[in-house]
Amino acid sequence: MKPVIQLIAAASATFAFATAAIAAEAPDALVKRISAEVIDTVKADKDIQSGNRSKIMDLVNSKILPHVDADKMTAQAAGRFWRQATPEQQKQLSQEFKTLLVYTYSGALTQIKNETVEFKPMRAEAGATDVEVRSQVNVARGEPITLNYRLANGPQGWKIYDINVLGAWLVETYKGTFTSEINKGGIDGLIKKLAERNQQLAAKPLKAPK
Repeated sequence: MKPVIQLIAAASATFAFATAAIAAEAPDALVKRISAEVIDTVKADKDIQSGNRSKIMDLVNSKILPHVDADKMTAQAAGRFWRQATPEQQKQLSQEFKTLLVYTYSGALTQIKNETVEFKPMRAEAGATDVEVRSQVNVARGEPITLNYRLANGPQGWKIYDINVLGAWLVETYKGTFTSEINKGGIDGLIKKLAERNQQLAAKPLKAPK
């Protein structure tokens, strides 16, 4: 076998193995791994704790977003209006919402101090393709914070498509806002509103200096 062909074959085998490993990872194990990696990274990096935008964005884009189904989240938040949108509008809406999620996650990461995450036993039937992973964030002072995840299993393995903080699901929270904006200015009006919000967030520090 020629060297180039050998290289291609080896790369293909590696990719196939990696894809199979991702698909085989249980949803609760996936969320536990992501949580541990993100929290450990934040606690070990003073720049992230002080609000270094570049490092925080890199962490979100490398450790969190690959495991989030932003398109599904956007479609569910838009509800029936998603089916009325053109493919280009769906693309723009999903991109703006994903950008908003990046800022949301980024702001939350700067608040991590000495918290620990405790996962509850997952209740799901064998072969289930849509599950909820339940956890709570234990803080040094105050009551534990409920933090649950909804995941769906697809061609690329398990992906998070909704998050529950203190009893409120993220998608449901945004659904009302999306509906209100669409009723006022249509899909394009919502896209414009999200873009304006993202521009505002981009101009603000992720964490105010003490």
